[in-house]
Amino acid sequence: MDLAVTDNPCGIAAAGTAARYLAVRATSVALASPLSPEDAMLQSMEDASPAKWHLGHTTWFFEHFVLGAAGMAPLRPDWHYLFNSYYDSAGPRQPRPHRGLLSRPSLEELLGWREAVDERVLRALWAGDLDGTARRRLELGLNHEQQHQELLLTDIKHALWSQPLRPAYRQDLPDPARRAAAAAELHWHGVAEQVARIGVPAWPEAGSFAYDNESPPHRVLLPAHALASRLVTNAEYRQFVEDGGYQDPRLWLSDGWARVQAEGWRRPLYWEEDLERAFTLGGMRALPAHAPVCHLSYYEADAFARWAGVRLPTEAEWERAASAHPPQGHFADDGVLEPCPAGSPVEGLAQVFGDTWEWTSSAYLAYPGFRPWQDDTGEYNAKFMSGQFVLRGGSCATPCGHVRASYRNFFPPHARWQYAGLRLAMDLP
Repeated sequence: MDLAVTDNPCGIAAAGTAARYLAVRATSVALASPLSPEDAMLQSMEDASPAKWHLGHTTWFFEHFVLGAAGMAPLRPDWHYLFNSYYDSAGPRQPRPHRGLLSRPSLEELLGWREAVDERVLRALWAGDLDGTARRRLELGLNHEQQHQELLLTDIKHALWSQPLRPAYRQDLPDPARRAAAAAELHWHGVAEQVARIGVPAWPEAGSFAYDNESPPHRVLLPAHALASRLVTNAEYRQFVEDGGYQDPRLWLSDGWARVQAEGWRRPLYWEEDLERAFTLGGMRALPAHAPVCHLSYYEADAFARWAGVRLPTEAEWERAASAHPPQGHFADDGVLEPCPAGSPVEGLAQVFGDTWEWTSSAYLAYPGFRPWQDDTGEYNAKFMSGQFVLRGGSCATPCGHVRASYRNFFPPHARWQYAGLRLAMDLP
């Protein structure tokens, strides 16, 4: 795609946006490149989507919300039914459990559509044809695509694990088990009772991008508490498993215990029965004892915390602590795609960002004074504020630069296929 900067009447700002657009879009295609067309069609469960669908849905988002806002007719209006996700305002859609049935269009045709949509978006950007609404949606679309890059990885991991041969996504991925000999010793960091300010001003008025569910800023009374200096490790979680944690109903919420019984949970997702090996995107490997445990449901994280005699942090406690740290850690860009040990020594809090998402004890609800975006993109977050819990911090599958201290991820409490782990917290007198 050759759209020269000299043809750009909009100046440096458009050039920077165009470069970022191309980089984000190219990353999605690169993440899907190790997959065969057969791999790209796999849908192993209702909660996951095929890689091909992720590539199509993110393209639909730009064609519908960005080019549509600029008054441009879609190239393939018949495909919008296939790749709409949950936007009722955008019309009917393929049922989510049946996304794996979409053998047509072919992967090749879909990639050609991506290129054509990309060219139209960039030409409109260079020509100054995107008004304020379209430019806002372009920024939202880039962040939306980064979310789907993570989902593409977690969904294909589940799909490949579901096969008898357990094939690797990529054989050349580094092994986190070789990163460190031992985890740093766990310390507790106490916080006095205080009033904390969490949340951020609403975007786009505030300038820096944030989702609508991160606003508005508000004050929260935090009791005296302490946070663990690092994430819980595989070795520590293995002690819970070997101590009969999955057989003790006293440790579990009622819905969690029902799920344990109904689905036969005995260990984290992807762990082998011997507790020595686990499936990774690099194939079956030795379980790295000192790396953070992941692929836990909220129920499992909560049960472990009860077993340990402590609790999960609230999202307000987490955000107050994370606000003092830059968003640095092990992210997807590192190319490991599995959590890494914290290393030693640790000063302050380690692994605040990256490695694994951290379950909090907070239900995913609106902040006081919350207002969703006042157009059809308002369906993005607000409609899911029921029956879900908040996770914070990002993971080894999250694109670098995508998360921040105020970022609120959310999943239902039974979800296990995401890179979700935990940090412990405790009450102080």
